[in-house]
Amino acid sequence: MARDVLFQENSATRDFTFDTKVAQVFDDMVGRSVPFYGELQKMLADLALQFTPAQDGRVCDLGCSTGTTIDLILSNPDCPPTAHAFGVDNAPAMLDQAREKLDAHVRANRVTLITADLDGELKLPNVNVVLMNWTLQFVRPIHREALVKRIFESLRPGGALLMAEKVLVEDSLLNRMYIELYYKYKAKQGYTQEEIQRKRESLENVLVPYRVEENEELLMRCGFGAVDTCFRWFNWAAFVAIKR
Repeated sequence: MARDVLFQENSATRDFTFDTKVAQVFDDMVGRSVPFYGELQKMLADLALQFTPAQDGRVCDLGCSTGTTIDLILSNPDCPPTAHAFGVDNAPAMLDQAREKLDAHVRANRVTLITADLDGELKLPNVNVVLMNWTLQFVRPIHREALVKRIFESLRPGGALLMAEKVLVEDSLLNRMYIELYYKYKAKQGYTQEEIQRKRESLENVLVPYRVEENEELLMRCGFGAVDTCFRWFNWAAFVAIKR
């Protein structure tokens, strides 16, 4: 796994994009940038299997990046052998990494990888579980409700959407405090202040977080009957939404 040193370069800041350079270091980047990343991935994989039936279960990971979540689900000993996963991403470089990581599952015909833009009119497969881990925050706000509605419609009754996001809070003091604590967290992971600042500038207007309440209200508005914030660490959260 290559180490993330992309923002050590002293060059003009550009908008963040999931290109080949990012794909090559992505696993290290998220592992050092997302608090409790490994544990949260395992938690969401375990939760996904609670909604996956014993026969012909189908799981779809939107914004699957390098395929970590899919690998955790299909490699779990509790995963039914007939389960099939769909991985969707708009970055070919990410899917190249996913094909390598998921090679055994691909050869066993348990994975379908799809190149698609979530801002567009993607037709989703009919599934039991949809995951969006740190994905909706990169979808333009004007397109988010339509996407969540399509996800709801694609889910089988009793299915679930599992979603992890960076979030904001209503109170400005707490918001600043949480962000500052997050930057301290990143510094402890080995990032310099210059790297943290450059990445923050590159993500501005690309990653647009909602408040926890806004995410919950969006999910309920799109038809989900039960919504819960199942994880929270300052300005990071995960949600589970069930289709009754």
